[in-house]
Amino acid sequence: MITALASSALTFGAPWVLLALAILPAWWIWRSGRRPNAVTFSRVSALAAGPRTGRMRARVLFVLRNAALAGVIVALARPRSGARAESVTSEGINIVLVVDLSSSMLALDFQPDNRLEVAKATMKRFIAGRTADRIGVVAFAGEALTQVPLTLDYPVVNAAVDNLQAGQLEDGTAIGTAIATAANRLRAAPGPSRVMILLTDGVNNRGSIDPRTAARAAAVFGIRIYTIGIGSEGLAPVPVGRGLFGLRYENREVRIDEPLLSDIARVTHARFFRARDADALRQIYEQIDHLERVPVRTQSYVRYVEQFRWPLACAIAALLLELGLFAWRGPLI
Repeated sequence: MITALASSALTFGAPWVLLALAILPAWWIWRSGRRPNAVTFSRVSALAAGPRTGRMRARVLFVLRNAALAGVIVALARPRSGARAESVTSEGINIVLVVDLSSSMLALDFQPDNRLEVAKATMKRFIAGRTADRIGVVAFAGEALTQVPLTLDYPVVNAAVDNLQAGQLEDGTAIGTAIATAANRLRAAPGPSRVMILLTDGVNNRGSIDPRTAARAAAVFGIRIYTIGIGSEGLAPVPVGRGLFGLRYENREVRIDEPLLSDIARVTHARFFRARDADALRQIYEQIDHLERVPVRTQSYVRYVEQFRWPLACAIAALLLELGLFAWRGPLI
């Protein structure tokens, strides 16, 4: 939730009361028309002070009385100032990025980088586009391990993605175990949406959990699994061991179990994508990014501070001055 404050102008809680300010002059004109032509004084002392002094005192009393009435009217109109606040609320999505770390992810068919480095860069771009979603990372090869649980701490997620390296886990491709591990993180996550993005370049050959069974179990918890098969068509230079000068590569046939990945996505009401190059992989993550968005709800409210004390204080001050002047017997200068 993001809250933004913006100052608002002075407003009135009961602006219709201000109509009395327009009526006040008309009332005085009507009242003066009903008076006799003779000059009247409120006290004999005013008359004793002389006609000019008495008229001056009467004018000042008249001004003070109107100032007091105007202050009371403005105070009754409830002047107030405040700050308008906009609250942008989004429930967010729970997303677990499931990444294959088997040795075949070091294949050099996504030149100039290998599959894993391209996948890491694409995932970081995907993470940068999220603002209110919890994101977690699960890595798998012959086994699966949670690298980061669901969190809003995106720097931690990016650091975990940077640290993903082939060889961290026992080699192999345990897709069913990876789905089960990620689903265990997602099943109790808050919010209405739970998403898994599974990226692999191989065929399930390890683990005791059947991938289709794991996918059906994930679907029960409302988890959608987007599957991505990464790798070029035909042959690709794949590492087969280490030599004196580092990894040794041989051209091997690219084998991705597309029917399995399609079934996993279909069972969970998601989609299967095939990434044959780096540009295709970036476009796939962009499509998923647009598919998995929740609407943002905006609420606005105003916090008011009542300001009636100021006009009321002016009215009281004018009234006290009037009473003091009325009681004063000396000449008016």
